[in-house]
Amino acid sequence: MSTPMNNSLPWPADAEVLPVASVRPVLDRLSSLVTTHAQDAAAIPGLAVTEEEVSADPPPALEQIVDELGGITVRGLTMLTLQIEDRTDVGPYTLLGPATTYYPLYETPDSAVVLALDEDGTPGAVYGIGEDLALQLAAPDLGAYLERFAAALEATLAGLAERGPAEEDSEDARTDAAEQLMDQHLFAELLGMREIEEADETAGADKTTGTDGTAGTGISVVPLQDPAASGLPGLPAGALAVADLREAPVGARVDLMDVDVPGDPLELHVAWSERGRVIALLGG
Repeated sequence: MSTPMNNSLPWPADAEVLPVASVRPVLDRLSSLVTTHAQDAAAIPGLAVTEEEVSADPPPALEQIVDELGGITVRGLTMLTLQIEDRTDVGPYTLLGPATTYYPLYETPDSAVVLALDEDGTPGAVYGIGEDLALQLAAPDLGAYLERFAAALEATLAGLAERGPAEEDSEDARTDAAEQLMDQHLFAELLGMREIEEADETAGADKTTGTDGTAGTGISVVPLQDPAASGLPGLPAGALAVADLREAPVGARVDLMDVDVPGDPLELHVAWSERGRVIALLGG
């Protein structure tokens, strides 16, 4: 059963606010795209400019950015949100920690893209979470993810434009096409959908991690290891396993369920450090 989380969260107050100037170019790019393709895309107004009541409770470190941009919709589908309202700890969030340790940027019932937040509230890396609850590094920080999202949005809108004017197209078919294009250009890779498709196409092939640290699909896999053997300082008390992604490439994957620790793996939860690049698994 879903556990609703209070929209007034006890956010840590120590993190520095991300200056909106650091993401100004990509915000301008997104604004230009939705203006040019107004039939297919729209910006969700930021908290400082919206005329509607919004119950979202974003991290304080994002206040300058969320004041200006609330998200992006394509054909009415939310593809980017900085104003998530209903927080839950089930589905793709099952192995994540408290709501103050991550912030969803995109979600479906079975998958999500989240911004990792360190203990002091500092925003870090962005991860995709698939149906298997594995984490896949989507971007080293929010700015880089917004750039990646903007590139996918541009490709998607170009694909929709090739179908002709929206008023001459089937509404349902165009919406389906938009969803498929965003999956093709962004979400399929982030959420493990492409790996599943490739596995289906090569059924029976060996999908185990190779000696080069990659899965059968070529994805870099970062193993979970014993905290004592990792040599990492400052790990949280009670850490049962840890994965170090500080030098890992974008696309690297951590299989949270592939861990040999006592108890039920579904009772574990994640704690981030080093701007989301070190992942510790703690007991329930």
